Amino acid sequence: MDIKAVRDNFLKGFIKENPLFVTVLGTCPALAITTKVENAVGMGIALFFVLILSNLLVSLVTFKPKLRALVMPVRIPVYIVLIATLVVITEMLMEAFLQPLYVTLGVFIPLIVVNCIIFGRAEAYASDHKPLDSVVDGAGMALGFTMAIIIISFFREILGSGMITVWTQGNADLVFDLHFIYDFLGITPIDMFTKPVGGFVMFGLILAVLAAGANAKAEKAKLAAAGVKK
Repeated sequence: MDIKAVRDNFLKGFIKENPLFVTVLGTCPALAITTKVENAVGMGIALFFVLILSNLLVSLVTFKPKLRALVMPVRIPVYIVLIATLVVITEMLMEAFLQPLYVTLGVFIPLIVVNCIIFGRAEAYASDHKPLDSVVDGAGMALGFTMAIIIISFFREILGSGMITVWTQGNADLVFDLHFIYDFLGITPIDMFTKPVGGFVMFGLILAVLAAGANAKAEKAKLAAAGVKK
C-alpha cells in the first residue's frame, strides 16, 4: 500500500478538491443549516456516514468486471437505491438518538439522497476505484465538507447571535456566550447573518478570500518563474 497516495487521496477533500469551497457542491444544505455550529456538526456526521458507505457499496458493485457490466447501464437507479437506503438508516438513527438535531435539520436529512457530493463521488470516483480507495476518498470529502460548513456556521453564529453552539444534546451542552465582546464594543450582533441572506453573504466572502489567496499565490509563482523578485 502506498501510504503517500492514501494520504493524498484523503487530504484532497480538505483543500485541493474541497466539495464546497472548490467544486461548489452541496451549497443548498450548506447555506440553509449553517446558522449554528451544532447544525453543521450534525450534518457533517450524517454526510460522513452516508458518503463513506455509499462510496464503498458503489465500488463493490462496480469493481468486478461481470457485475460492472450489469450495473453500469442502470447505474443511476442503483446509486439512488443504495444512497436512499443509507439515508433512511441515518435518518432513523438521528430521530432515535439525536431528536433535537433531527428536528432542526428537518428536510435536509432526506435530501442527502440527491446531494451532488454523494452522486459526484459515486460517479467520478467510487465507480472506477477499489473499495479501500473509495472509502478513503469518501472520508476525506465528507470531512472536507464538514470543515467548510463549520467555518461558515462559526462566523455566521458569532456575527448573528454572539454565540457558538457546539452541542446541546442531552446533558452535554457546549455553548460559548460571546456577548461580552459586543457589550465591550457597545454594539449588537448583526441579525442578518442568522437569515438566509446571511448565508449567501458569508459564503461569498469566504470564496472571495480564498480566490484572493489563490490569485496571490499564482501571481507569486508566475513572478518566481520569470525570475522577478518582489
